[in-house]
Amino acid sequence: MVFHKGASLLTKLRSRAVQQPGLRNYVRWFQVQTSSEVDLHSQLKELIPEQQERLKKLRSEHGKVQLGNITVDMVLGGMRGMTGLLWETSLLDPEEGIRFRGLSIPECQNLLPAAKSGGEPLPEGLLWLLLTGKVPTKEQVDSLSKELRNRATVPDHVYKTIDALPIDAHPMTQFATGVMALQVQSEFQKAYEKGIHKSKYWEPTFEDSLSLIAQLPIVASYVYRRMYKNGQVIPMHDSLDFGGNFAHMLGFDDPAMQELMRLYVTIHSDHEGGNVSAHTGHLVASALSDPYLSFAAALNGLAGPLHGLANQEVLLWIKSVVGECGENVSKEDLKKYVWKTLNSGKVVPGFGHGVLRKTDPRYTCQREFALKHLPEDPLFKLVSNLYEVVPPILLDLGKVKNPWPNVDAHSGVLLNYYGLTEARYYTVLFGVSRAIGICAQLIWDRALGLPLERPKSVTMEWLEKHCKKAA
Repeated sequence: MVFHKGASLLTKLRSRAVQQPGLRNYVRWFQVQTSSEVDLHSQLKELIPEQQERLKKLRSEHGKVQLGNITVDMVLGGMRGMTGLLWETSLLDPEEGIRFRGLSIPECQNLLPAAKSGGEPLPEGLLWLLLTGKVPTKEQVDSLSKELRNRATVPDHVYKTIDALPIDAHPMTQFATGVMALQVQSEFQKAYEKGIHKSKYWEPTFEDSLSLIAQLPIVASYVYRRMYKNGQVIPMHDSLDFGGNFAHMLGFDDPAMQELMRLYVTIHSDHEGGNVSAHTGHLVASALSDPYLSFAAALNGLAGPLHGLANQEVLLWIKSVVGECGENVSKEDLKKYVWKTLNSGKVVPGFGHGVLRKTDPRYTCQREFALKHLPEDPLFKLVSNLYEVVPPILLDLGKVKNPWPNVDAHSGVLLNYYGLTEARYYTVLFGVSRAIGICAQLIWDRALGLPLERPKSVTMEWLEKHCKKAA
């Protein structure tokens, strides 16, 4: 049965490779790596040695190859455009969007196992893909789901630590605090203190990462139920998958909401290494901080208004449009409200991206979900109208490189439709999702022995002198 599914998968990939030549190298890699082993740790033990050799060869044969020139604009502009990180799990193309181990979001939707026929991909399947580079079988995903459920036990002190905070503390503050409280169980820290050899660092990192990923929905749902549902906690279901269980513990058992959560977690899981949360997790981990410390740091970056907090801001802004103009606002009045926002010195949340130069594919797949499940929802119609109204206005300003909607432009409306209306909480959902990508890469950071990150900084005086010499 497993062999048959593997053969069917390769047939699909070969067909896609004919249509999309850029996929051929990825398909070849999948073919070489095909395996029916259901244990994720065992697969990594097989894969890591060859990837270690691949990195050594790359460094020894091509270490002096230049990747580009650094300009003063890059130094002063937040290092944008600099190629300076190794991030194996995903790659973001400005025109094409994100690819997870070479696969686009639509390809992941087609190829990764789902909870039901024709449904959204299971997040566990994406975790397997990010870690191994292989599309898993349903049996492998079910095995990983079971392992995550077995690891999903949160110590009592974590709840007590969260309870020590004011109940109206921001959900991200409570969530990050809970992650820090989990850190006392770190296997990596214990192994390091005992003197583990650096070639084995990845193994306790793997243990911590899978336990962390498994425990996050429990901590996150505890924060939600504490803040908004009078502390009435819902226990994990012993047979649901990762995304379905997360929705269940939050209090949403509508099958469509569980499907949305599977899609949400999958598409928010990784976005290459340069974004604030991913880079922060990588940076802190490069000091050999354990996955709990590293991910807590990543969460603090994600909580910023220019990063993960944006999904909260989008829904609040959309509701402000409805509050002033009504649900059935005309496009002309919508244009006026957009201009009012811009003229007040604010941005229109949900539009633009630091890398992308087209509509975010994550926005597109959420729109397709809405067209399938909630085509008549007034807020969805408003989001659709914003897609037509906002980009031309931003282009008229002449300052925006990407006027198109990003992932945050749509997620809040979908969550709101199914009853998760508390916008302040949305970034916590993002955080649970992002752990999959950050932890998958962290395991490979340790397996490949990536060094402490330490870029060179300079002063404005140094830049001024350098530019004078160059002139």
